Amino acid sequence: MEVMDALTPMSSTTTTSAPTVEVTEEDGPTVEESYEVTTTRRKTVRTSYKIQETSASTKTTTMTTAAKLYGKDLSEYDDVDVDELLSQLSPEEINILAKEVDPDDSFMPPSQRCSYECDKDPTGPLNRKKLIDHINKQALETPDIPELKPYVPGVVRGKKWVPPPQDNTKEKEADEQIAIDLGDEYEHALSSATQEEIIDLAAILGFHSMMNQDQYHASLLNSGQPVGLGWDGITKASQPKAYPMEPPNNTDVDATIKQVREDDHKLVDLNWNNIKNISDEKFIQLFEALESNTHLESLSLTNVGLTDKTALRLADAIEKNSTLRVLNVETNFISPSVIVRLIKALLKTKSIEEFRCSNQRSQVLGNKIEMEITQLVEQNPTLLRLGLHLEFNDARHRVAAHLQRNIDRIRKDLTLRLQFRFFNMNHRKPDLIQ
Repeated sequence: MEVMDALTPMSSTTTTSAPTVEVTEEDGPTVEESYEVTTTRRKTVRTSYKIQETSASTKTTTMTTAAKLYGKDLSEYDDVDVDELLSQLSPEEINILAKEVDPDDSFMPPSQRCSYECDKDPTGPLNRKKLIDHINKQALETPDIPELKPYVPGVVRGKKWVPPPQDNTKEKEADEQIAIDLGDEYEHALSSATQEEIIDLAAILGFHSMMNQDQYHASLLNSGQPVGLGWDGITKASQPKAYPMEPPNNTDVDATIKQVREDDHKLVDLNWNNIKNISDEKFIQLFEALESNTHLESLSLTNVGLTDKTALRLADAIEKNSTLRVLNVETNFISPSVIVRLIKALLKTKSIEEFRCSNQRSQVLGNKIEMEITQLVEQNPTLLRLGLHLEFNDARHRVAAHLQRNIDRIRKDLTLRLQFRFFNMNHRKPDLIQ
């Protein structure tokens, strides 16, 4: 009985008497139990419950309720053969029944959802070009529908639109003068001021709409008003200034390689920017000479076609050079992994203060590469400037904070050195007089 009570729905609907349930127990008498089951009208309900319990005695309970639609019992249609009913219909009745099919029923094939029927026999396979030509020809041969009234030039049809009269009260109010008492001194100064002085005063007060651009800039620069540009003047477009082209880089590659190899003390800054067609052999010779050089402080290799092969050789040279302070390899073809290798090479000697490597083959480095660069930069105590675009905010903020800490530390060290030097100079013992 507890199982049956749990199955009884709790709702305020009509209560009917359900069929009797027989419960059979092994080695026991047959017990008939009656209970009430609540059903809802105007709904098709067919519920079957089957409960099995495994214990010392097996119980089997089955409950079935009759299905109803709009209060009618539908159990009598369960055994009806639908195919047999369809075979008894005529073709006309089948067509009428097919038109009543839901067109959105996904169980029906697309050919049976459409109610369009064509009784004509096909004339042949589809020829798209001939069909389009036929449609265009039919459209050209079809006469236009004549207008009810032909167009006659100069004849106005209907009522002509006349604009409504405008109220001139606003214009009259604008024409009225407003009397402002500025005092005798200001009245005399404004009445005797020239047009250029009034323009300068308007520029000082910020009345940009009262003057043109040339007048405003001339007033700010105190360079005098342009000729012919008064209150009614027109600002003309200024001609663009022609600047000379930047001269090409005429640095002799072979001569500078020889200077680096010989450790020339005059060569402190080496600039190979924008030099085309430098072979990989030239780059390798320069980097091999850079390993033993002790005077070169700045090396710029912008837009020279530097690749991963030569950049890796540059990383090996950086690890052995302790005098280079500025390195620029922007606008080349270096991959992100090789950029990480170059930044890692800066940790070997810790002498480079400025490193620039933006605008390479890959515009986006990726989160993994940027995190590796961030960790390497945070380990470098001498790097002050890093020319590299970082996409993620975390990496960008951490790198900027570490570079600022390096700058602050160097500034404090320099201040302490200067203070210590001045202290020694002020407390130096006087020379003994012999």
